[in-house]
Amino acid sequence: MNINATLFINMIFFVGFVWFCMKFVWPFIIKAIKERQDKIAEGLAASERSQKDLELAQEKAAELLRDAKQQSAEIVDSAKKRHAEIVDSAKGDARTEAEKIKNGAMAEIEQEVNRAREQLRSKVATLAVAGAEKVIERNIDAAANNDLFDKLVKEL
Repeated sequence: MNINATLFINMIFFVGFVWFCMKFVWPFIIKAIKERQDKIAEGLAASERSQKDLELAQEKAAELLRDAKQQSAEIVDSAKKRHAEIVDSAKGDARTEAEKIKNGAMAEIEQEVNRAREQLRSKVATLAVAGAEKVIERNIDAAANNDLFDKLVKEL
């Protein structure tokens, strides 16, 4: 056999094999590669979307946390204000009640003082009559002189 003929036959078979591969095998390989590239591209796109979604979720969580902190601060401030109002109201009520009790006690003291004065006046009148009786040694009518003694006590 001739080497050139062998090479020529091998070259024809090789060209035929390449043509067969390009016509029947190559489209399946290209299709598989294209599908794989599409899946990889989809995976990368999904990864980017999930990364953006994660960032948005983190921003939203931070915003919700800020809002919650602000609301809790407002609630605490409101509670403090309400507490101060209740304390002030209780203080005012206590002052009013203390003033009422004080006024009642003052009125009661005034009544007691007036009763004591009246009792003292009557005792002074009795003692004055008794002293005058001893001085003049005769019986003085107390009813007749009560007006005189009342005037004397008022002057004192």
